[in-house]
Amino acid sequence: MAESQTQFEPAEFTVSLARNAADLRAAQALRYEVFVREMGGDGDLVDHQAGLEQDQFDAFCDHILITETGSNRVIGVYRLMRSDQAALAGGFYSKSEYDLGPLIASDRRLLELGRSCLHPDFRGGKALFHLWAGLSDYVETHGIEVLFGVASFAGQDLTALAGPLSVLHHDYLAPAALRCRSLDYQRMDLLAPADVDRRRAMIDCPALIKAYLRLGGVVGDGAFVDRAFNTTDVCMILDTARMTARQKRIYGNKRTEG
Repeated sequence: MAESQTQFEPAEFTVSLARNAADLRAAQALRYEVFVREMGGDGDLVDHQAGLEQDQFDAFCDHILITETGSNRVIGVYRLMRSDQAALAGGFYSKSEYDLGPLIASDRRLLELGRSCLHPDFRGGKALFHLWAGLSDYVETHGIEVLFGVASFAGQDLTALAGPLSVLHHDYLAPAALRCRSLDYQRMDLLAPADVDRRRAMIDCPALIKAYLRLGGVVGDGAFVDRAFNTTDVCMILDTARMTARQKRIYGNKRTEG
């Protein structure tokens, strides 16, 4: 993906793919700030001394970077893994949490999304739009048909997450042909439909999950508690063929919003 800029003058952010080891380290440093320091996560390859959140999949993936133009600091990242890259890596990252058989059996062009995060100072603003703009360009360039990946709620208390998990199960369950099932199955239908405060539940959903839903995203069957990362994960699936014309406009034009 070629480096792109927003249409605002002067440009506030640039969006590009990581091109070298320094770019990758900048992405891993931001991930450390968010996933380790902020959320309390950990992992076998996390480098606490250097402040880098890393794993064995990084070397096989592409990494979208959002850079603040004035300071030249990386303030947003997204890790992307195509099927051909996953074959070299020994499989997708998500295979440790979900049975990806339905997606693989679909024989469609897959892209796994992961490690998405923004610096706290840039959440709720234009930065997320630029992240989606970069992803849209990448999907078009590589002819991707189905996007998927685990998206996380902070914490491991399923009772506290009963509302949003129940809404996801009742209203956004993936069609059977693409429905991945959690390997360490945690029920998501914790509340009956009539007992869910849907407004409150959607407020409690992370921004990334709500963005997937607005674009037509659906979820796999069951949640997965990631104890190393101190999160409760759901498998998000976005079939580009099922996106409405309006959703495609939103997805493809994020860079122009402000």
